[in-house]
Amino acid sequence: MVRTTSLSFAYQNSKNHTFYFPRIDLTSKENALIIGPSGIGKTTLLHLMAGLLIPKKGNVYIGNTLIHQLTRSQLNDFRGKHIGLIFQRAYFIKSLTVQENLSMREKLSRKTIDLHRRKQLIEQLELTEIKNKKVHEISEGQRQRLSIALGVVHKPKVILADEPTSNLDDANCERVISLLKKEAQICKSNLVIITHDQRVKSHFKKHITL
Repeated sequence: MVRTTSLSFAYQNSKNHTFYFPRIDLTSKENALIIGPSGIGKTTLLHLMAGLLIPKKGNVYIGNTLIHQLTRSQLNDFRGKHIGLIFQRAYFIKSLTVQENLSMREKLSRKTIDLHRRKQLIEQLELTEIKNKKVHEISEGQRQRLSIALGVVHKPKVILADEPTSNLDDANCERVISLLKKEAQICKSNLVIITHDQRVKSHFKKHITL
C-alpha cells in the first residue's frame, strides 16, 4: 500500500514557489499513472515517495511505515529493501557486468540472495546473451531493460518509474510498459509511473494528473 497526505515541497533556491501534490492512496498491488507536463513537479513527487527528498509538509506511507520519520540510516535500509527505483537516466556500475550489477543490487537490499529470481529476470528481460558483458558494451535498449531489472530484482513493495518511455517509439513504449506491469504482478508490488507521455494512459485505470 502506498499513501501520501497533504504533500508539499519547496526547493531552497526557489523564490516562494512550492509544489503541492494531490493525495495518493493505492491499495495492495494497485498501479497508478502520474501524468503532467514538464516542470510540474513529477520527478519531485517521485523523489518524495522514495524518501530521496524530505517534504515541506505532509506524509508518505509505504505499507504502515511513515518513511520520513525514519532516521537516514533506517531510511536507506528501508529503501534498499522495499522500494524499486527506475530512473529516467539509469545508474550502473560500469566496471561490472550485467549480472554483477544485478548481484550488487541484491546485496544492497540485504535480502536473501535469490539466484533463481535473478536467472528468471535475466531471461524475461532478454538479457541472457549479454549477462556477462560490461555495461559500456551493451546497447541503449539493453541498458533500459537492465535498469528495469535493477529496479525489481529484490521484489520491492513499490516500484517507482520516472519517464520510462521517454524517447521511445510506439512499439518499444508498449513493450516497456508491459514489462513493468508484468514485473509488478510477479513481485506483488505497487507500480507508480510518472510521465508526460500520453500514450501510456490507456494502460492504467488509475490516473493522477498534476
